[in-house]
Amino acid sequence: MPFLGQDWRSPGWSWIKTEDGWKRCESCSQELERENNQCNINHNIILNSEDEEIFNNEECEYSSKKRKKDHFRNDTNTQSFYREKWIYVHKESTKERHGYCTLGEAFNRLDFSSAIQDIRRFNYVVKLLQLIAKSQLTSLSGVAQKNYFNILDKIVQKVLDDHHNPRLIKDLLQDLSSTLCILIRGVGKSVLVGNINIWICRLETILTWQQQLQNLQMTKQVNNGLTLSDLPLHMLNNILYRFSDGWDIITLGQVTPTLYMLSEDRQLWKKLCQYHFAEKQFCRHLILSEKGHIEWKLMYFALQKYYPTKEQYGDTLHFCRHCSILFWKDYHLALLFKDSGHPCTAADPDSCFTPVSPQHFIDLFKF
Repeated sequence: MPFLGQDWRSPGWSWIKTEDGWKRCESCSQELERENNQCNINHNIILNSEDEEIFNNEECEYSSKKRKKDHFRNDTNTQSFYREKWIYVHKESTKERHGYCTLGEAFNRLDFSSAIQDIRRFNYVVKLLQLIAKSQLTSLSGVAQKNYFNILDKIVQKVLDDHHNPRLIKDLLQDLSSTLCILIRGVGKSVLVGNINIWICRLETILTWQQQLQNLQMTKQVNNGLTLSDLPLHMLNNILYRFSDGWDIITLGQVTPTLYMLSEDRQLWKKLCQYHFAEKQFCRHLILSEKGHIEWKLMYFALQKYYPTKEQYGDTLHFCRHCSILFWKDYHLALLFKDSGHPCTAADPDSCFTPVSPQHFIDLFKF
């Protein structure tokens, strides 16, 4: 008997087989008519009542419940993480696989929630969130957006607790708030996925986070043991030479007069410029002092405005060219059990691995 009914999702009507063919059960149809009539009567009583406050109160209660529901959806900590270490990146349908992997799906399934707890992966995840905020926020699904802001909430709370990397988070929140302001004021109602009230609540939350980070006070730690200022000059100088960010050098130079003197070393800034930029770029933006010397410190920040700096991360996602799999590589398991991080079928798995930068991660899903 083929399915017949008003809605394909409903169980359908009850039918009986007779000599003349299949007929709908009259008892069931009569019960449905009674229920419909009862609903219509109740509805008419409410609408035709002289006391219209009943309808108005119900409408107000409905609106209030809707606002609370939208607010709950925005503030909920319920996450849809799969907590997987790897995913298959397929861009087209095959006989074995149908559909394709999107940026939102990859963001949901890969374990970014645990990655922010790893100091080696923290900067990598923050940079990825920043790139998504700049250009890919509207391409995320509703679940991916919820996971995005849940991870962002964890990052902000982590920074407020341990006071590590507040500058990175401030830059991320600034880019995210700027993007949301443009989308909400301009084309937010037609581009952003979800209720516009949810996005307004999210923007208010971002502004609250920015205020909390602005009021963040670094507490001075009392330590009777060996401190940074107790190290010899050559060790302090080696520490400064290992920094790849000019702002980190300036920040460290504000700790003690000795570190300030070392942070102003011209050779230090020259090495930093040579690490990030090519010689042809130097010639276009030369900054000379009154004595004719090159101001390497000023040149670094001038070149930074025109050219991207090299990215350096303690750990990144990896992509296997043989399996087309994106995965987190656990170096401890790799050393102990020779685990490649995913079920690789290549004869030499390590030769197929490629580190994935945050921008490369975004580019993987542009199709």
